[in-house]
Amino acid sequence: MENLNEISKRILTIKKIFNIPRKTVWEAWTRPEHIVQWWAPKGMKITVLTHEFKVGGRWKYTMPMPDGSEFISEGVYAEIVTPEKIVTSADFKPMTEGVIIHVLFEEKQDKTHFTFSVIHPTEEYCRQQEKMGFYNGWGSAFDRLGTFLEMLVG
Repeated sequence: MENLNEISKRILTIKKIFNIPRKTVWEAWTRPEHIVQWWAPKGMKITVLTHEFKVGGRWKYTMPMPDGSEFISEGVYAEIVTPEKIVTSADFKPMTEGVIIHVLFEEKQDKTHFTFSVIHPTEEYCRQQEKMGFYNGWGSAFDRLGTFLEMLVG
């Protein structure tokens, strides 16, 4: 079994605090009609093809690219602890494959402390993904999530 120090070299993490109750943030992550509002970068549209939100359930989203190709996001849910944690495999074709996503939702007062971590198969792959724009890409999506959450409670 790998030690935590080895795993830590393969993880990229984004943390945010949303001034929104955890129940609302959880719903934005778990309901297809909400996912389509924020999952893609600004200006892009996403289609939810499959969303079986249960352990062992599959998810698959597509996004048309400007060049006519399709960006595919898909995975299988490995762990769901309502409303605290989601663990899923993930492939983001053609850019990223074979990663594990951990999403944590921690409630403090009426705020949600949100932690999004991606575990990569190797340290080298992790560094490559970081250089390819991991923080900008996901940061943009989470900015959209924040805006969408404000609209939900507004």
